[in-house]
Amino acid sequence: MSSEKEQQYAKCRERAVALCEGERDVIAKMASLVGVLHNEMAQYYWTGFYRVVGGDLLIGPYQGTVGCVHIKFGRGVCGTALKLEETQVVPDVCKVPEHIACDSRTRSEIVVPVRDASGEIIAVLDVDSTEEGTFDEVDQRELERMVAEIFS
Repeated sequence: MSSEKEQQYAKCRERAVALCEGERDVIAKMASLVGVLHNEMAQYYWTGFYRVVGGDLLIGPYQGTVGCVHIKFGRGVCGTALKLEETQVVPDVCKVPEHIACDSRTRSEIVVPVRDASGEIIAVLDVDSTEEGTFDEVDQRELERMVAEIFS
């Protein structure tokens, strides 16, 4: 039996995959996924992508408050996800010295690397919440699955 959160993600995945079916433009896919997640997942405060550009991360598309425009490779949670090439789940951003506070209301965060069909990381999906401990293994598994289905 699946949890309510898993059911929410299944609904989001179905909708996002349908929106992106046959779409070849990566930014259109990113915008579609952000729109679905940000509007369907009540605990999502900031939802967006940082695209790999010149080895660093550049914002967009996203929904939420203004975010950091540029993040250096290896800096903050997003830059760390890119450097380590693995999802970062942060229950309390105040306990992470390298966290970049684009918005002081953020309390927890998950960042998922996004790979293209060749396996190259092209972006990271960044989701913030105003509540501590929002993200867990369910969020990680479901978001990783969703980005793999849409971008690989």
